[in-house]
Amino acid sequence: MSVGTSNAPGGRGTGRVPAPRHGDLTGLGIDPDELPDGLVIADEHGLVVCFNAAAARITATAPADALGRRLEKALPLEDLEGRRWWQLTDPYGGLAIRVGQPERNLLLPGGREVLVSARYVRAEPTGPVRRVVVSLRDTEARRRTERSHAELIATVAHELRSPLTSVKGFTATLLAKWERFTDDQKRLMLETVDADADRVTRLIAELLDISRIDSGRLEVRRQPVDIGAAVGRHIQAYVAAGQPADRFLLRVEQPLPALWADPDKVDQVLSNLIENAVRHGEGTVTIDITATASPREGEDVGTSVTVSDEGPGIPEESMNRVFTRFWRGSKRGGTGLGLYIVKGIVEAHGGTITVGRAPSGGAEFRFTLPVSAPAYLA
Repeated sequence: MSVGTSNAPGGRGTGRVPAPRHGDLTGLGIDPDELPDGLVIADEHGLVVCFNAAAARITATAPADALGRRLEKALPLEDLEGRRWWQLTDPYGGLAIRVGQPERNLLLPGGREVLVSARYVRAEPTGPVRRVVVSLRDTEARRRTERSHAELIATVAHELRSPLTSVKGFTATLLAKWERFTDDQKRLMLETVDADADRVTRLIAELLDISRIDSGRLEVRRQPVDIGAAVGRHIQAYVAAGQPADRFLLRVEQPLPALWADPDKVDQVLSNLIENAVRHGEGTVTIDITATASPREGEDVGTSVTVSDEGPGIPEESMNRVFTRFWRGSKRGGTGLGLYIVKGIVEAHGGTITVGRAPSGGAEFRFTLPVSAPAYLA
């Protein structure tokens, strides 16, 4: 903890500011500069005796310029209405039963927002304040989270509007004029309603997945998974839907380790990656399944799946944003949430996923899962 020298207010003389006795972190073997939040401590005279590295970073004030100064001078704060915070709260002369200030947004000089909370330390419940301990937090991380939530709400609203408008329009038309339409026309309208309802269902499922990923509550129910057969089913579905069979190349390296994973979630990952290659790529979509080093410590072997195409690929400057929310590889629709969910699913399994350029020049996604065999099979 840094201790400074200064002239005490009111002609009290010059001398070393006494080191804090209450809440002294150095006595616990903790360096205040190691704390993630800003820490400012003022003594019973209102002089700053601790100003850690995080506080210096947040306030852009050097510790040497803050130590020994009056708290209100070293840390000038205003509320959002422009009132001086220390004059408003008066920690040393206010109510004797007050123990501190809850966290709130305040302004530093220049208008920068910072989250501030304070604790008043007294030797006895209603005695004089011996220490004012102030915690500072940068608001940038919170702002990013708020912006991300706002973007998610806007995206969901936009994506829901189109299918719900369609569903409402077709059902209202059918109810009002049922007898005027032929059976073929009715079937076409109902098929459209059914497809739009599926679209809404998929979007809601994506939102639930994002909620679970962000909160760390994505459950993985591990079962034996034949990854080669799972890829084969996806290829067969595309061929049945009209894609030429020779557009897909599946290569499985044998032997593969027995893979224990959540089959539904692995299907979700495969569906997204293959769909991206089909929709946004060109030429042959190649899926390679190989045994590889496990991403999990203590396991020797894992299973790796690589999906690549022969399209234009992903620009180098975009590769670090591929797995973030709302990233879209093209303007051909989609919420931009799929790859974010894919990454969350792979990591929930203890695996890794990367993106790069395929030998043919297209995009190449590679995810690796640990085999995760249950303990009773080890």
